[in-house]
Amino acid sequence: MSIRDRPALVAYEFFAGGGLAGLGLEGFRTLFANDMDAAKAASWRANHEAAIAVGDVWDLTAADLPGQADLAWASSPCQDVSLAGARAGLDARRSGALWGFWRLIEALETGGRAPPVIVIENVVGLLTSGAGRDFGAICEALAGAGYRVGALEMDTAHWLPQSRPRLFVVAMRGVSGPVAAGPVALFHPARVITAQQRLSGRAKAAWVWWSLPAPPRRNLDLAALLEPDDAVGWFTDAQTGALLALTAPLHRDRLEAARASGERRVAAAFRRVRIEAGQKVQRLELRFDGLAGCLRTPSGGSSRQYVIVCVGGKVRARRLTGREAARLMGVPDTYILPRGETAALKLMGDAVAVPVVQALAEGLLRPALEGRAVSPGSACPAPT
Repeated sequence: MSIRDRPALVAYEFFAGGGLAGLGLEGFRTLFANDMDAAKAASWRANHEAAIAVGDVWDLTAADLPGQADLAWASSPCQDVSLAGARAGLDARRSGALWGFWRLIEALETGGRAPPVIVIENVVGLLTSGAGRDFGAICEALAGAGYRVGALEMDTAHWLPQSRPRLFVVAMRGVSGPVAAGPVALFHPARVITAQQRLSGRAKAAWVWWSLPAPPRRNLDLAALLEPDDAVGWFTDAQTGALLALTAPLHRDRLEAARASGERRVAAAFRRVRIEAGQKVQRLELRFDGLAGCLRTPSGGSSRQYVIVCVGGKVRARRLTGREAARLMGVPDTYILPRGETAALKLMGDAVAVPVVQALAEGLLRPALEGRAVSPGSACPAPT
């Protein structure tokens, strides 16, 4: 039976943004979605049939959630737990919205409507935020509600040409997905293992090592997702020169080697602040490995990614477009983006990559909910 022939499972999607998680949840029907950002909600409406409730998750009650869901998905705000931020943790206003989501789960439990599967998606910095206390608090809350809990780190680079590691905390009660006998290296790197070892007794007792099939070999690189050269705007020679003047020495050597080759070589680049001789210095850092850096939301222009192209001994530079960013998130070109480039980049930079969600849904979530999970003995081993 194909996915289209099966009865749809039901999902609630919190912090839904433009609905990229929903695009990846094949076999699920979104019964309720929520986001407090009106602009992101407008993109949701432009691309989904289901309605979205706009507002703070803290203002919702269980009565606002229709029916009963098989899955509650929460791509909670990451700013306060990100390695790039001030790391105020889950006690801070933005990332602390996760507890507003959990308050709803508790209310659903009181009414006998708690979902059997919960997924909390966030940056990998959640593992170490608050010296591990934030991650521990989440696992403790889930374990205290009777869920078995585990976490997987999944890097978008296994599916798409973007380096974007993300953490997926998966909790199940009354059902079970594929489980491995121990950590699976591809999805449980050292920082996940360390975080698990720090858990309290109850959370550690509820822990499971969820297993997923190894992804197929990625067959796309950054160049394959870019717009044709004559369809985008390029910097002037002066603008390009000013940008390349920021290049760090090691990266300048890589750029010069690519230019000298005479071949077409494509690099992704970010401006970053580095400490050199005790001083903050803005540097342009490039990668020629076929991957883009992790997409981020534009902030003052410094977080916007650049495309550098060397061909015929010359170097050209421009900014990554919103449509290219969407492709790096696995979004089809039929997806309606906001009109402004900044809004499109913000939407994508805050989202979760579609093929990663698809892999999680196909390999773990649906097998659990459809009763076709594999036994621990048949789970895929750690790659060598």
